[in-house]
Amino acid sequence: MPELPEVETTRRGIAPALEGRTITEVVVRDRRLRWPVPRGLEARLAGQPVLRVRRRAKYLLVETPGGTAMVHLGMSGSMRIVNAAEALRKHDHFDLVTDSGDIVRFNDPRRFGSLLWAGATPATHPLIRDLGPEPLPGDFDADEFTGDYLWTTARKRKVTIKQHIMNANIVVGVGNIYASEALFRAGIHPSRQAGRVSRARIEKLVAGIQTVLADAIRVGGTTLRDYSGGDGKPGYFRQKLNVYERGGKPCRVCGTEITRTVHGQRATYYCKTCQT
Repeated sequence: MPELPEVETTRRGIAPALEGRTITEVVVRDRRLRWPVPRGLEARLAGQPVLRVRRRAKYLLVETPGGTAMVHLGMSGSMRIVNAAEALRKHDHFDLVTDSGDIVRFNDPRRFGSLLWAGATPATHPLIRDLGPEPLPGDFDADEFTGDYLWTTARKRKVTIKQHIMNANIVVGVGNIYASEALFRAGIHPSRQAGRVSRARIEKLVAGIQTVLADAIRVGGTTLRDYSGGDGKPGYFRQKLNVYERGGKPCRVCGTEITRTVHGQRATYYCKTCQT
């Protein structure tokens, strides 16, 4: 499913078509998404100028003077810019039509995505209010995500360090792919107890999380199955993965065979030599 880099890539792709433009119409073809599209949302957005498009965790926030619409891509959702002449595809569930003639179209084969109304204070919405800080500088409360912060939250925790950093109440956006990759960059075994990781290694992990996410955003995210960005193109970070989905292959650093195991019902990949 799309993780933070894929959602951020989508945000950067659709923002130029929305920011500074007016939404003239919202066309909802199927309200039966993960949560039903609220009745009246179309009327709330129609005629509203878009102030900016932001991201909070995996949610896209379309901010207008009248309030904020909130989009989640779910497991297989994507948003792309099209024109009025482009034929509809199967699973095209809603359109944001702008005064420029551009349309931002949402497609989701599994219908696990969503279009919700977050009102004037999206930070207090139940889906957002309890989330941890952003991992990347410049995003909302990202300044809170430091080595000291992560080390403090890990104290006396018996869960694995991988499970700890994948907890969205601790830090948002570190999904399975990027948790495995960040732990490799920091040289930390994914099954080590969170409370037993030293402060110095936690500092390396914070840096690893930030650099792996930034690197993925630069190349458009990671396409494993369904994901494509706002321009319809896949992400290319898959070619740069060090451990994820490389079980049985040699480590790019030391040559040791990459191990695949399962932690918390999620596939985990690591190098026995590089990660301790």
